[in-house]
Amino acid sequence: MEPDNINSIVEDMARLKWACRRGMLELDVLLGNFLENAYSRLTLDEKKTFVALLSHSDPELFSWLMGTSVPEDAALLKIVNQIRQHARP
Repeated sequence: MEPDNINSIVEDMARLKWACRRGMLELDVLLGNFLENAYSRLTLDEKKTFVALLSHSDPELFSWLMGTSVPEDAALLKIVNQIRQHARP
């Protein structure tokens, strides 16, 4: 998703659900559960960061969410950590 479109996408749950559907089941589950159960509690800036996160490749997302690497951008790192924390039992 391009940055110019972020504002229009932030509250479009149908588009976000579709964007959370990835090529890897693990990502589908992590991102979909976070969207469904935690997204509504994010600030507007955090929502924009989540939307921006979805523009990254599956291998990048998987690596970040599994903790084998971290994004260089501090805002992306914060949202990745929130998703990881949310996934813990």
